[in-house]
Amino acid sequence: MDEIADLLRRNRRFWPIQRANFRKYLHVVNQPPDQLPSVIHLGYPVVTAGTSGDLSGTDSHCWKPCSNSLPWRKGPFNLFGFLWMRGMAVRHEMGPGGSRICRISPANGFLDIGASNGYYMFRIAARNPGLVLGLEPQSAFFCQYLAVQKYVNQKNVTCLPATYEEMPKLISCFDLVCCMGILYHRRSPVDMLKEIHDSLKPSGTLVLENLVIQGRSHLCLFPEDRYAKMRNVYFIPDLSVMESWLLRAGFKDIQCVNVTPTTLAEQRKTDWIQTESLADFLDPQDPSKTVEGYPAPVRAVFMARA
Repeated sequence: MDEIADLLRRNRRFWPIQRANFRKYLHVVNQPPDQLPSVIHLGYPVVTAGTSGDLSGTDSHCWKPCSNSLPWRKGPFNLFGFLWMRGMAVRHEMGPGGSRICRISPANGFLDIGASNGYYMFRIAARNPGLVLGLEPQSAFFCQYLAVQKYVNQKNVTCLPATYEEMPKLISCFDLVCCMGILYHRRSPVDMLKEIHDSLKPSGTLVLENLVIQGRSHLCLFPEDRYAKMRNVYFIPDLSVMESWLLRAGFKDIQCVNVTPTTLAEQRKTDWIQTESLADFLDPQDPSKTVEGYPAPVRAVFMARA
């Protein structure tokens, strides 16, 4: 883990202030009061810091504009009685991928690739591993993490505003790696899986969520331009191809633990996210297809051991 500390000391590209949008989102961290929470609960489905009784009347007015200012894609969080919910990815809260992550006790280290606001990091921190490390390059989500960490103040939890590719090679460092909703954005998915495999300790666990094509015909979709309006989607494998990728990367004991079509109830507009959502990405005449004519989004959760 000394490699990570050294990386931060000598590499300015991971300093958040260097990110173009970081200043824009700093109010999420700076606006709420510097209040010590009377309670902190990480082991429950709702990550909680403080109660409404901890705030003065003046302090409470700071929270509403702050909490509504950004989309929250993972959660829920309860900060001083204000419930910060996610507008998308209900499965992340209680479903197969998330529930399995939160049941594992990494003795040494946990890595969350694409950590967003750090929800899983704080849940895992309740099990007291040596290090909980998140990687989240998006300034909005990274600032959400900073806002929560400001109050839960977990010494073994840290998040870097960096992509996985920007990190040095970390060999045999982690007992558990979580990679959810990331792999289909990579041009070389097997290379990324191999690097994740090498970062795990022997018999360490990977929890992987990815877009898939249903079936086992050894087929893989490569969108011509966009998929569900996303430009940066490259390979969407069927279940057999996904398992083959994991095998090629060196994983064993591979299990597909869940396959679920994304639904309008799961991915929708709420007070916490006002951008386009699933209804905007599907063919209005045939919701089994995206607006581009590809199969509608289906996500699968895999578990595998190094």
